[in-house]
Amino acid sequence: MTERMPRPGHEGGPSRQVDPLAAAPPKAPEPAATGQARVGLVRALLVTARPRQWTKNVLVFGAPATGGVLLEPEPFARALAAFLAFCLVASGVYYVNDIVDRQADRAHPRKRLRPVAAGRLPLPLAVAVATLLIAGGMAVAAGRGGLELAAVTGIYAAVALAYTFVLRGIVLVDLAAVAAGFVLRAVAGGVAVDIPLSSWFLLVACFGALFIATGKRLAEHSYLGQTRGDHRKTLDEYTEPFLRYVMSSTSTVTIAAYCLWAFEGEAGRSVPAALSILPFVLGIYRYAMLLEAGGGGAPEEVVLRDRPLQICGLFWVLLVGIGVYLR
Repeated sequence: MTERMPRPGHEGGPSRQVDPLAAAPPKAPEPAATGQARVGLVRALLVTARPRQWTKNVLVFGAPATGGVLLEPEPFARALAAFLAFCLVASGVYYVNDIVDRQADRAHPRKRLRPVAAGRLPLPLAVAVATLLIAGGMAVAAGRGGLELAAVTGIYAAVALAYTFVLRGIVLVDLAAVAAGFVLRAVAGGVAVDIPLSSWFLLVACFGALFIATGKRLAEHSYLGQTRGDHRKTLDEYTEPFLRYVMSSTSTVTIAAYCLWAFEGEAGRSVPAALSILPFVLGIYRYAMLLEAGGGGAPEEVVLRDRPLQICGLFWVLLVGIGVYLR
């Protein structure tokens, strides 16, 4: 009788199938994929901070510039610290805004792409970064500009956060809150370098800010159409004729106040300062024209992209600089 020899690997026992997937060791993450994830996260953090919005913080240089002290080392350093403080705090507020609005942003044609709304930025990380940015901005303001600058920066943060949670749902108050953010930036520059702010300067800042805030609402009103109320309920209560009326009246006051500064203000009273009225007024008209064409929803993008508006701004800065520093 022939003895049956077991086949190799069976050793006389029952046949067993080896799962190649179970036997294989777990694979380490691909270096390229890990690197891409890190780059994506860094990009999401930067986008949420809204660096383009930092152009608004240039307003802190307005009072030192028209006060004739911006070219001095110490005032310039203080104004620069105020600029940095507002950049940090404003970015922190934008983080809070995106956290609070993440559900509503998902229904918006543009804002749905924001990292928090799109899920590209984890919520706990966004909360942590928001806290660090606001605290860091306050620390810079207090450390370099003193308690007065820290107070103005703190008021700005309080108004901006109140706007995010409450004020934007109240008609007209929402416009005032947005305008207050611009005005506080301008005030912070004067406080940082310890120079008095003229009444004409404050009038230009207040009504110019209200003009820009109203233009932003008008652009949103037109862009969102019948769905505007789903995104912001106050947009259903505003009408286009009313918003245009507010823009017209605020631009008129802004131009009148600037003319008074150019002819009567302490930093004016010179031919170049008087001539600066022309590019200033043309800049306002150009911005209004862009609003009528459908722009203005993001003022910082208008300023960064529109060449005629940039040319008006350049001539305005040159004439004011000559009038203040070379008279």
